[in-house]
Amino acid sequence: MNEQLSERAAAACLRAAVAAPSIHNTQPWRFRFDGAGFDVYTDPKRTLEAIDPQGRAMHISVGAAVCNLRLALAAEGWASRLERTGPDARVTPVARREASPSVRALAGAIARRRTNRDPYDDAPVPVDTVELLQRAAAADGVRLVALDPVRRGAVLALTQAAEAWQRGDPRYLRELATWTTDRGDRPDGVPAHTFGPRPTTAALPVRDFGLTLPAVERDAARFERRPNLVVLHSLGDDSAAWLDAGRALQRVLLTAAVHGLATQPMTQALEVPRLRRLLAAPGGRWYPQMILRIGYGRLVTTGARRPLRDVLLPAGTALPVRSTAFSRAEPVGAGPRYHR
Repeated sequence: MNEQLSERAAAACLRAAVAAPSIHNTQPWRFRFDGAGFDVYTDPKRTLEAIDPQGRAMHISVGAAVCNLRLALAAEGWASRLERTGPDARVTPVARREASPSVRALAGAIARRRTNRDPYDDAPVPVDTVELLQRAAAADGVRLVALDPVRRGAVLALTQAAEAWQRGDPRYLRELATWTTDRGDRPDGVPAHTFGPRPTTAALPVRDFGLTLPAVERDAARFERRPNLVVLHSLGDDSAAWLDAGRALQRVLLTAAVHGLATQPMTQALEVPRLRRLLAAPGGRWYPQMILRIGYGRLVTTGARRPLRDVLLPAGTALPVRSTAFSRAEPVGAGPRYHR
């Protein structure tokens, strides 16, 4: 590559990467920029041992950050290569290329994307909009499935069971207390202003982030009776598949933001292994990686992000190569694949 990415552009791309969603807003990622490309690592110190002991959700979070990083590079006019060899991932700018309007739209949505825990309109999402989300998710070994009323009822029942089980688990409650806050100056975790209202019924089992902060005042509200739910699956269930699922998830979330949709993960049933197995497709070929509630709701604020100095490793820093490192690579010049 004759031309290198400027420091200004590199910083902008890193700020886009850290704007990605992460479980409990743990932001479990580290980055290193050496002038030629970006190394992206998981941060095991931010693993949620109670609900994510294998690091599945952590890798999905890092995959979402990788998606944002490549989108930001594309918006800066760079095609990029994704390699998964030594670090968890390496993203390298490889050639100058004008970004398409659709890629620019997705990159522009990075700053607007929110996790919306408020009630949504009690109305279906149009079929053509759902199909846009499914195309955004489409990649090798990844698919997005919209739930019909029967499957929606089953998923809600499992989510309700998982929520009840977690509320009785002291480890879960301690972990939740660690990653929720009523402080306005904390750069990570789920802040009280994003908890959302308390549901007036149990029909929609949303996670109660205020469970360990009962003094936080919150309104009560009626949530939709027939929520729109989609489930993201992958063919594999290892660290590489989780990274791919995270990249696909972020494309879905950004596409939803472009089209005015609100989104909220509902992952409780995926965090209880025996319940997650019930969500797998018959034959055990497709593994559920994310359950999303989608719909139309009011605009909400977002949680804080750590400054780049807290997530950026010095160029000479060496991290141990773990046995779970990714081994697949996308071809040089392939660039980001955002729509198929």
